This record gives sequence, C-alpha cells and structure tokens, in this order.
Amino acid sequence: MSQHQAAASRALLLMAPVASTARLIEREYLEDYELGETFVSPGRTITESDVVLFASLTGDWHPLHTDAVYAKGTMFGERIAHGMLTMSVGMVLVLRLGQNLYLPKHFIAMKGIDGLRFTAPVRLGDTIYSVNQVMAIDLTRDDRGTLQYESAIFNQEDRPVVQWTSRMLVARRKSKPGV
Repeated sequence: MSQHQAAASRALLLMAPVASTARLIEREYLEDYELGETFVSPGRTITESDVVLFASLTGDWHPLHTDAVYAKGTMFGERIAHGMLTMSVGMVLVLRLGQNLYLPKHFIAMKGIDGLRFTAPVRLGDTIYSVNQVMAIDLTRDDRGTLQYESAIFNQEDRPVVQWTSRMLVARRKSKPGV
C-alpha cells in the first residue's frame, strides 16, 4: 500500500474527508481495482422535493420528516431527511465520477450492506458527499469475486452522517488456457 493509500485508509477509518486516490479510468473487471483505492463523490444538496418524493415512494410520512411544527418540538428543532433517503442518495453519488469507476462494467450484483449506522441528522439544505474505499478484493473463484468497500457519507461540515460496509459481486477476466 502506497503512502497516499495508507493516509486515505487512516482518514476513512477516522471518518475524516480525503481526496480520491482512485485512477479516474473505466473499470471492467474485479482485477482492475486496487486495495486502498478511495473514491470521493461530488456533493449534492438534500431538498424539500427529495423528502416529499421519498415519503411518497415509501409511504414514510413520519412528522419528523414532513411536519415543520412537529419537528420544531423535537431534539432536532427542525425537519430532517429520512435516514434511508440520505443513504440512497449518498450511495450513488459516487457514480457521478464517471461511468464504470466505482462499479465496473461487469458488475453482477450487490451482495450486502453491513454495519449501517446513521451517525448524525441530515437537514433539508445540507449538502452531502460520499467517501468509498476498497478494503478487500476476494479472488477465490475463477469467474467472479467480491469487491468490499468501507463507505461514509459526510455533510457540508465534513461531519460523517452515515457509515457502512458493502460487498459487490464482480466478474473476473477469463483466464486463458496454458497461461
């Protein structure tokens, strides 16, 4: 692991923001990733429309998210975004870096999300971005393997608001006979 990757790894573990260390080139297969690579997404502001659309889609009309008078009387003092709205938006922000960087062309499936934690509220008007670091590459099968990311979403104050580990099933390059 290079000095920059080690610094990125320490920063993610401490949940401090860091610049991307990933090569900004398209990825096709599992072998195209390096342990320690870090992808930092552009930001996006969470809006009133986001909250209303998410509540409409999911049916989660809890007044903490949708009723300003109710929310004013809570510990937050104002409406906050749904945790899963923040997770959903933040998780895909990294795709704005370019086609097939975070997810390769031969992505097969999401295997799971572990350790999901909501560490701070996201208020309407907050701008979020994500930091995603390759923490494991499992090459145990000839045709596919697992890519594991440690990820966090931060607000505009660089405060972590959501953290998780994800595992993705990705195709491997076909091995050539006799090589």
